[in-house]
Amino acid sequence: MVNLGLISGNKGTKSVGLSFRIPYNTQWGQSLVVCGSESVLGSWNVKRGLALSPQHQGDELIWRGSTAVPAGFKCEYSYYVVDDDRNVLRWEAGKKRKLVLPDGLRDGEVVELHDLWQTSSDGLPCTSAFRNVIFRKTWSTEIQRPLGVIQTKLDENGSVVVQFRICCPNIEEETSIYVIGSSTRLGQWKVQDGLKLYYAGDSIWQADCVVQKDDFPIKYPWSKYGKAGNFCPETGPNRELVELSEPQPRSIILSDGMMREMPWRGAGVAVPMFSIRSEADLGVGEFLDLKILVDWAVESGFHLVQLLPINDTSVHGMWWDSYPYSSLSVFALHPLYLRVQALSERIPEEIKEEIQRAKELLDGKDVDYEATMATKLSIAKKIFVLEKDTILNSDSFSNFFTENEGWLKPYAAFCFLRDFFETSDHSQWGRFTCYSIDKLEKLVSKDSVQYDIICFHYYIQFHLHLQLAEAAEYARKKGVVLKGDLPIGVDRNSVDTWVDPNLFRMNTSTGAPPDYFDKNGQNWGFPTYNWEEMSKDNYAWWRARLTQMAKYFTAYRIDHILGFFRIWELPEHAMTGLVGKFRPSIPLSQEELEREGIWDFNRLSRPYIRHGFLQEKFGAYWTVIASNFMNEYEQQRYEFKEDCNTEKKIASKLKSCSESFFFFENEDKIRRNLFDLLQNIVLIRDPEDAGKFYPRFNLEDTSSFKDLDDHSKNVLKRLYYDYYFHRQESLWRQNALKTLPALLNSSDMLACGEDLGLIPSCVHPVMQELGLIGLRIQRMPSEPGLDFGIPSQYPYMTVCAPSCHDCSTLRAWWEEDEERRCQFYKTVVGSDSLPPSQCVPEIAYFILRQHVEAPSMWAIFPLQDLLAVKEEYTTRPAAEETINDPTNPKHYWRFRVHVTLESLMKDKELKSTIKDLIRGSGRSYPPTLGEIEVQAGREKGVATAAPTKQQVTAGLEKISLLNGSSKTEAVAVL
Repeated sequence: MVNLGLISGNKGTKSVGLSFRIPYNTQWGQSLVVCGSESVLGSWNVKRGLALSPQHQGDELIWRGSTAVPAGFKCEYSYYVVDDDRNVLRWEAGKKRKLVLPDGLRDGEVVELHDLWQTSSDGLPCTSAFRNVIFRKTWSTEIQRPLGVIQTKLDENGSVVVQFRICCPNIEEETSIYVIGSSTRLGQWKVQDGLKLYYAGDSIWQADCVVQKDDFPIKYPWSKYGKAGNFCPETGPNRELVELSEPQPRSIILSDGMMREMPWRGAGVAVPMFSIRSEADLGVGEFLDLKILVDWAVESGFHLVQLLPINDTSVHGMWWDSYPYSSLSVFALHPLYLRVQALSERIPEEIKEEIQRAKELLDGKDVDYEATMATKLSIAKKIFVLEKDTILNSDSFSNFFTENEGWLKPYAAFCFLRDFFETSDHSQWGRFTCYSIDKLEKLVSKDSVQYDIICFHYYIQFHLHLQLAEAAEYARKKGVVLKGDLPIGVDRNSVDTWVDPNLFRMNTSTGAPPDYFDKNGQNWGFPTYNWEEMSKDNYAWWRARLTQMAKYFTAYRIDHILGFFRIWELPEHAMTGLVGKFRPSIPLSQEELEREGIWDFNRLSRPYIRHGFLQEKFGAYWTVIASNFMNEYEQQRYEFKEDCNTEKKIASKLKSCSESFFFFENEDKIRRNLFDLLQNIVLIRDPEDAGKFYPRFNLEDTSSFKDLDDHSKNVLKRLYYDYYFHRQESLWRQNALKTLPALLNSSDMLACGEDLGLIPSCVHPVMQELGLIGLRIQRMPSEPGLDFGIPSQYPYMTVCAPSCHDCSTLRAWWEEDEERRCQFYKTVVGSDSLPPSQCVPEIAYFILRQHVEAPSMWAIFPLQDLLAVKEEYTTRPAAEETINDPTNPKHYWRFRVHVTLESLMKDKELKSTIKDLIRGSGRSYPPTLGEIEVQAGREKGVATAAPTKQQVTAGLEKISLLNGSSKTEAVAVL
């Protein structure tokens, strides 16, 4: 910000009093400090900020503090909660407050600031999703009076100038904001005599008035007054300006935070970029297809389109790269989503014919990842040769290159080296293994023989940028939020680990402990982050990622937000996700265990393999397995040989000698059984400190645990539950409050967190404190003791959805689990009858309706679940609609919607069904052109029919016929 330093002057400079007042309930040992940009408020050093003192006022705790400042004082400031040593425990969310003292103050006069603590949720309407999209104004709002400038002068003794100030981002054209209250100057509750506010910028409205001392206390609400004469007061109780403090202030700046309105609720559609099908695409969804999807979203009543990650994942050069969460680069866009027809307006006929042939060949049921990538890059190279000079010398490319060269050069060089060495494993690149600026500049030099290859990668990224930016701007103008996805990890062999290896723990792997998705946990293969190193430059790598995302998206999903509290860390040699530990975490020390009577650490931390276990798992052929994989170190006690004492070594040895075992077991079963033996431990010894241990997840399920004495079992069970559910909470909270704010402050996008899985108790309070929106999936309830989530009880700060990309779709889930289906039908639908074996449209409609009526800020539906409300879209086997199988680390991400976007645009019945569903729920929806015309007709006095609930009633009747219950019973459930 521009330096708003203290106004220095002569010795006679006037001094005025500045008094702060804010209500805030603290806990014992906590206090409030106001800290700001000027030295009198600590120059942003909280330890030197102005300490406030508490006073009880009724049920409220009011914090006050005063200081002297020169006349004309300006600054920015915020409030902080600190402990007795001035360590920051909590801080205000949102933008820094701005203060401009009024002109004309006399020496010794006091200006009192009445503030309210800014919560993170208060700032949500100011994110780009709301400010630039949902509440976007098509008319200009000129600043009528600058923020903070008080223009009214005192005209009587005993009076005070009060500047009323409110934030209201959501306001329609030609709507005014008023304060109406008990004071004469506020109209004495008469609307026509209230105080009209003026726009001051940044969604702030303010007005000044002179209030008599006898008028205090003043009660008032804020209100909107529309051009049609409609008057709308804010929700909740009246606000109150209490009696004047002593000495009486000359001016009061009354900042009332956010205008209280009914919480905004919207709906969205989720579909992976690769799953979209259009008449123009080349075997896969493309960025420009988003424009048609946005049109369909608007006409169906949706305010949001959610995608999976769209970064380049071209690590292996094969279908494994279909996994969208394994980034080759966290900055580069995926060439898969390029529309080659849009690369040039002068494509030769022979190339156009090639494109047409490719369209016909690639128009399959699923994405053919390898063929599609090869075809697109081949065609793009031919067009590049024809127009490279024109594009690379253009001003638009020059601007793009200048803005992005920090990541673009390393990315292009990496792609060249990957293809040259035929591997992305940069440890195999000889002298290029270690990245340096000098080596990079030589690689991308205009004089290098590979310069054209380097430029081709620039060219592809430039056009991907243009196409995605075009789609993003189209969505913004249509009032649709484009929501991206921020993967928790990067591929081990990526541009990022090559350029900044110090930011990663390359000898480890990231995953998730056993949960709903996989009883053996998950191993994603990403290296974990070196947070200590990242903190040294205030998480610049993360901030750059978010800045790049914000060029295209106005909202984003933080993948596996638990990873910012703690990550499930596995050794690099692990293949499964079971035997890991949390990082950071407080381990069990050897001394701690010895105090509890636990001392045989080798017995507890090495695989516990007895003769009987081998016989049980491998039957008559156990001796073959034992001779190949085991050493007998005690009588009937075994250990793995050195060449197979890790999961990766076992898999490698099995592959090399699998023919030896073909006669009694398949390779997968042998591997699973050997892994079970390797994982049969109770404690995991820290590889970096032999005196530290971590309890193995679900240790009670192991035979190693079951063979222990009762004392050891009781001690280890107690330590296990302490480690996983109590011991780490404060540490994990502190970790999240270091890392997450760096992300959130890097952009003004709306942030949502994927908080599924084993949730520590500190997670939801921190998310609430930081204004992060959580996720609720009905069949995966986060509330203990529930089989299914109850959408009507979800918190407002959530996204609710019937399914997501990491689980089966609504239809597939209904068909695959009969027991759960019957349970859902009984407890949620409210019927004791047998449910239909398939998720008929009426069932899908019932479940969708539950979600749109939930209090959640967003109800976001996978496109497959939306199509399930119409029978003609349910002919494809439900299992084929699932996007990901989390239990399979080599899952092929290739699902394509079987209907084109153009066909969906023509399906008026489907759009009407969905829109009526959203309209009936009270959720906001973007108006279509037709509705704008209808609204204009209403304003001219033309009568229009109100929407009915006939479709809901018809759906209930069909459900009652299906399950044999009465219509009354079905209605009672809803």
